[in-house]
Amino acid sequence: MTITNIEPGQTRPPVSKVSPGQWLKKNLFNTWYNSILTLISLWLIYWVASNLITWAASQAQWQVLNDNFRLFFVGRYPVKSLWRAWTTLGVIVGLGGISWGILAHAASVLFNRRILIVLTIVAATCVAVAIPGGIQSSVILLLMLMLLIISAIGGKQLGKKFPDLIGWLPLIWLLAFWFNLWLLLGANSFRLEKSSGLMLTIPIAIVSIVLCFPFGILLALGRQSNLPAIRWLSVAYIEIVRGFPLIGILFTAQVMLPLVLPPDVRPDRVVRAIAGFTIYSAAYLAENVRGGLQSIPHGQTEAAKALGLNPAYTLGFIVLPQALKAVIPSTVGQFIALFKDTSLLAIVGLTDLLGMSQSIIANPKYLGRYGEVYLFVATIYFLCCYSMSLVSRRLEKQQPFLTVAISDG
Repeated sequence: MTITNIEPGQTRPPVSKVSPGQWLKKNLFNTWYNSILTLISLWLIYWVASNLITWAASQAQWQVLNDNFRLFFVGRYPVKSLWRAWTTLGVIVGLGGISWGILAHAASVLFNRRILIVLTIVAATCVAVAIPGGIQSSVILLLMLMLLIISAIGGKQLGKKFPDLIGWLPLIWLLAFWFNLWLLLGANSFRLEKSSGLMLTIPIAIVSIVLCFPFGILLALGRQSNLPAIRWLSVAYIEIVRGFPLIGILFTAQVMLPLVLPPDVRPDRVVRAIAGFTIYSAAYLAENVRGGLQSIPHGQTEAAKALGLNPAYTLGFIVLPQALKAVIPSTVGQFIALFKDTSLLAIVGLTDLLGMSQSIIANPKYLGRYGEVYLFVATIYFLCCYSMSLVSRRLEKQQPFLTVAISDG
């Protein structure tokens, strides 16, 4: 046996520094055809960016956003009760910052260079909101950004002191959602069915995600069950639902759901839409979870049996946490797709963010302003979806909740 003594300064391999010119030559201009593709790509990027900047600076008429800024976000929500909407946003931002700090409690630096750049861009955006939304809205958004930073710092301290808080975050977010929903609907008996814009899109997406997640797990477990009846029922549900388009399921939920319920039970259109999204997304989520379950070696289950764990403990503490962590990227991808699919609500008579945009464009005063409106809506969708992607990447770096690691050896 050879024992090699490692000096303290040699614990890490030497890092070779590459200059920008060397990096460009190695990655973009290493061959003649890569050089041609790089030049063509740079020309296309320049052409698209220059035309877009020219259109935005000289041709676009952003007055449509200035006149309808409130409608995009809160729709027809009572003006006198807008403090409820701002309070709800404050709860979400504060809890988001605390969750960020708790998840990153082990990181040496909470605000790295990339995050600082993003925060700077967000701050500039909050200042720019003063043009369409007014100075008051801009000041409130800047205060929300400060709340995010302060709560993230506080969350990191909480995470260091109480590391087990990571496992309680889903429950805290669930309670916060119901609190925010109660706060919003308390505006003069305001019903969610009457809401519109982003205020309708986000609650429907969140409730559908929360409901389809456990339903999809049960379907995945049912498809792998040893009982033929449960297995074939799960298979039939998954294959039938995946064979129908989402818009067909939404129309079916709007029309057929009241027919199968008692005569005195008539859920509103929002509940029917949530049912349709849940039914559809659970089938796809079940296949994602099933792939994660199949990736767990059988030695994990055999080792759990050898230790005397019953099937429920084996599934809940060993197999399922590892399987769910393995399918975080595909699961979050399904959640992002569900959030974007809420744009179909306009087809079934609900005025979501896209439906509100179409209503604004239909106004004779704003005819032809498709580019400005749809670019603004696309930006909102991108910010929401990219935020979900960032959270998922952070979750991938965390240890699964209540996981018991058992080696196959």
